[in-house]
Amino acid sequence: MADVFDRVVGQPQVRDFLRTSVASGRVSQAYLFCGPAGSGKSQAAFALAKALLCAKGGDDTCDICHRIERRKHPDVHFYQPESANGQYLVEQVRDVVSDVTLAPIQADKKIYILSRIDRMSDSAANAFLKTLEEPPEDAVLILLASSRESVLPTIVSRCQVVPFRTIPANEAAKMVAQNTGVELEVARMALEACDGSIERAVTFSRSNECMEFRRNVLAAVCSLRNADSWDIIQSARDLVVQVKAPLDTVRAQQEAELAENADFLAKSAIRQIEARNKRALSAETRESLRQLTSIAGSFLRDVLITCAGTPDLIINVDVRDQIEDASVHTDEARLTRAFAAIERCNSALDYNVSSETCIDALFFEMKEALYGSHSAC
Repeated sequence: MADVFDRVVGQPQVRDFLRTSVASGRVSQAYLFCGPAGSGKSQAAFALAKALLCAKGGDDTCDICHRIERRKHPDVHFYQPESANGQYLVEQVRDVVSDVTLAPIQADKKIYILSRIDRMSDSAANAFLKTLEEPPEDAVLILLASSRESVLPTIVSRCQVVPFRTIPANEAAKMVAQNTGVELEVARMALEACDGSIERAVTFSRSNECMEFRRNVLAAVCSLRNADSWDIIQSARDLVVQVKAPLDTVRAQQEAELAENADFLAKSAIRQIEARNKRALSAETRESLRQLTSIAGSFLRDVLITCAGTPDLIINVDVRDQIEDASVHTDEARLTRAFAAIERCNSALDYNVSSETCIDALFFEMKEALYGSHSAC
C-alpha cells in the first residue's frame, strides 16, 4: 500500500527504516539526516513529519499532509541559516529552545526540522545542546547536514544518525523526469540549476518562470563574447531584477498573514515575526542567486568537457553551438579560474554584498576566461 515514504526517492534503506520506525512506534526524538546535496534529506524529513502527525500515518491526501507540504502547519517548524554569512543566528536557536517547551497547537507532537545544521556556530550549538539532550516527549527534532563529520560531535552524539547515499546524476535525472513528465534533457538542466537537488529540480522544471529564468541566464552568458562593459552591467541588473520579482508576491503574503493575526499578537511578537520574515526573504533571494550562479557554472562545465573532447556529455544542449564556440577560444586553466570566480561570487552573496556587483564581477571574469587572448585548448 502506498504511503508518504514512497516520495523519498532514491533512498530505499532510509525509506524502509523510517517506515518501520513509525509502524513500530520506535521513533527517536532527535535524528541527524546526513548526506550530500540532492540526496533527499528535506523530503524525508517532511515525509516523517506527515507520518507522525497524520491520523492515517501519512496518506499524503488529507488536509494535515497538505498543510505540512505547504509548510503551513502550526506544529511543524522549519529552520535554515539566516545570518548574512550563511550561519545560524543564536536568536534562531533560542527561538527553537523557547518554542519546544510549549504544547502543540493542533497535533500530539511538534516537529522541528533544522536544515544545514553544519552551519551552526559553537555559540549557537551550545544554546541548543540542552534541548537536544532532553527534548520534551511531544517534540521530534530532525537535523539535516551534508555529512556526519561536518557536525559538532556533541550534536552527533545526541542524535540517531541516518545516512543518505549519493544519487548518481543519471538516476536523479530519471527521477525528476518521472515525477514531472518532462524530457530527460530538461530534467538534467533543472538538476544543474538546483545544485543536484531532486526536490528543487522537480519544482524548477514544472515552473515556466524558472525555465525562462534559465534561458535568460544562458542568453546573458552566451552574449559575453560581443558584450561591452555596459552590456554586462545591464545584463546583471536585469537578471537580479528577475530574481527578486517573485519575492514581491512572497512579501505580500507575509504582510497579509501578519495583518490577519495582528490583533492577537503583542507588539514584541509582531517585531519578531517581521524580522523573521525579512530574514526569510533574504534567504530566498540568496537561493535564487545561487541558481543563477549554478546555471552559469553549468555552461562553464559544458565548455570544459568540450575542451576535454567529450561534447556528448553536454547538459545545456539548447546552446550547444555557443558552448562549442567558447571551447575554441579558451583553455582548461582559464576555465578553472572561472570556476573559482563562481565560488568567490557565492561567498560574497553569502556575506550580503550587493548582488548586482557580484554578478557584474562574475560576468567580467567569465568573459575573460572564455574569450580572452590566451591560447585555445
